[in-house]
Amino acid sequence: MGANTSQVSDLSENLNLRALVGTEVISENDPFWNQLISFTFISPTSSGDSKLLEEAVIPLAKILINNNPRTGNFGALVRVFLGRTKELKISTECQDQLFIWQAHNALFMIRCLLKVFIREMSEEELHLQFSYQERAPGSCGDTGSEDLLEELMSNLVHLIVEVPLLDITYSILFEAVTTLLVLFSYQLFHKDILRDGLIYQHIMKGRCLSLTSRLVKTLLYNFIRQEKCPPPTTHIFEPQAEGGGLLYGLASGVASGLWSVFTLGGAGSKAGLDQEQNPLPLSNQSLLLLLVLANLTDGPDWPNPYRQAVTCFRNTQDTSSLPAEQPHTFQINFNSLYTALCEQQRSDQATLLLYTLLHQNANMRTYMLSRTDMDNLVMPILEILYHVEERNSHHVYMALIILLILTEDDAFNRSIHEVVLKNISWYTERSLTEISLGSLLILVVIRTIQFNMTRTRDKYLHTNCLAALANMSAQFRCLHQYAAQRIISLFALLSKKHNKVLEQATQSMRGRQGDNTALPDYAQDLNVIEEVIRMMLEIINSCLSNSLHHNPNLVYALLYKRELFEQFRTHPSFQDIMQNLDTVIGFFSQRLEQAGSDLSVERVQEVIMKGAQALPKDRLKKFPELKFKYVEEDQPEDFFIPYVWSLVFNSGVGLHWSPQGIELFSMDSG
Repeated sequence: MGANTSQVSDLSENLNLRALVGTEVISENDPFWNQLISFTFISPTSSGDSKLLEEAVIPLAKILINNNPRTGNFGALVRVFLGRTKELKISTECQDQLFIWQAHNALFMIRCLLKVFIREMSEEELHLQFSYQERAPGSCGDTGSEDLLEELMSNLVHLIVEVPLLDITYSILFEAVTTLLVLFSYQLFHKDILRDGLIYQHIMKGRCLSLTSRLVKTLLYNFIRQEKCPPPTTHIFEPQAEGGGLLYGLASGVASGLWSVFTLGGAGSKAGLDQEQNPLPLSNQSLLLLLVLANLTDGPDWPNPYRQAVTCFRNTQDTSSLPAEQPHTFQINFNSLYTALCEQQRSDQATLLLYTLLHQNANMRTYMLSRTDMDNLVMPILEILYHVEERNSHHVYMALIILLILTEDDAFNRSIHEVVLKNISWYTERSLTEISLGSLLILVVIRTIQFNMTRTRDKYLHTNCLAALANMSAQFRCLHQYAAQRIISLFALLSKKHNKVLEQATQSMRGRQGDNTALPDYAQDLNVIEEVIRMMLEIINSCLSNSLHHNPNLVYALLYKRELFEQFRTHPSFQDIMQNLDTVIGFFSQRLEQAGSDLSVERVQEVIMKGAQALPKDRLKKFPELKFKYVEEDQPEDFFIPYVWSLVFNSGVGLHWSPQGIELFSMDSG
């Protein structure tokens, strides 16, 4: 960084950088600044490269922290950058690549220094670092009337919303988004949720407030556009240095197109994800910033304007007048947003955005549910759940809650059984040459329940899975033979588990007579299993009561395993719900006996089909409709803010934080 630097390890020896952090005051008008910000740099993409850069910057930043109160050089650097941002839009229109490149370099240096400052000091101390100005020895420090921190934040927001996204502006837009993320990273170092502070006040109430809707819209469009980094062929100048250091200096300080060697990888914290396969740094970083902003807590007497903007934006096709009570609303192309959401679900952050929009933006939810190609959205969500072993628990929760929200809609529950899919490549347990989306959804949710029973044993996961199945049950149509089998197999697994816990509880009681030590809580285990069994019986009953004639495969599976249900017939918790199952089993068993012995599978199915038409509907007792609605828990920020910051920590492009000192979440969470 600074002219004539070729490797990260050389940073501490670089004369320009040593002058910046040193004891000498450098005036804003000094030619030094032009020399300082004329370097070409390949921004680090991997966590390893970012770590190397950070380790090289830390000692320099610490020297600056000590000297800046006397020199004000950090404030001077910020003002040099701010002076250039005023002309960025004109520079873009004039294709003034040199000017944009130098502005980027100044901002990159500010971001690297800020990242260290934020780790080393409080917000109040950071504010002081911005306010120091050059002064003569012995004089009292006049901090000036301007608030340079707010000025910087306001300029970054203006830059993001006003500078068009082109090859020559890609890197400075990425850097502006990344710098704002870094400014909010104070949250990483606090266990409690930050509900106030200077940076919070500036973004919520300061000069940035009037740009709320434009910022949210721009960040969404950055996500939608999925723009890749400009290709190497757009190099404006070739680097003059030999060898492959992270930093390339130019002996003469001649400008080189930084954007042109901007070879960032994509987001992805998991091993095995090749970052080069997803080179969408601006899209990823914009989405992370949007999630950070939307999840900031409300103030004591004002709502979060960014969340307001996220929850009330409308389709560009919507021509109705804007309601006055929605101050930060705007219009965006819903079709483009829907397409991007469908394509990007492999990342946690895209799934979290989908959840946020489905749950909080009624306009977007209505639009999604009206789509005739819902399989494009549902299939990636099912794939997340299918690979539950490889996903973090938060990603699985988000995917499940998305399904639960979708299944609250009866039209969705009907339409998914009309969509026929062929050869699902990722479903490897059994070859599914042809299956409805509805049957596949049931298979994947049941598989998730079974995984949870054997591994994580998370009641919350069970509850959401069963709620989604329950919401769909009255509209089950033409269930695939395998889906029907899996419903009954799950019941068999629950029945076996019930008997095992019952036996353990009985033996424990016998063996501990006269023993006053605490008993294992078998009663609670039994209670949980019986709740799940009851729910499964209600789901089967709901299907039989509402659409028996549409589901011969479920009747077949029920008859094939009828002995499973015997033990629950007289159980006080299940007697009422078992009446209908008894009626169905009895009715079809009788018809099969009348049809003779040694019946082929085809003949059994034929008897069931005819019997389904003949069974009088009034023979089955009516139960209340099964309907569950997702409700966000109280103080959702306690879940979402740590989750969002874990995504920034793991997936922020070109950002590395040492795990030491991270307080917001444990390093093994998620």
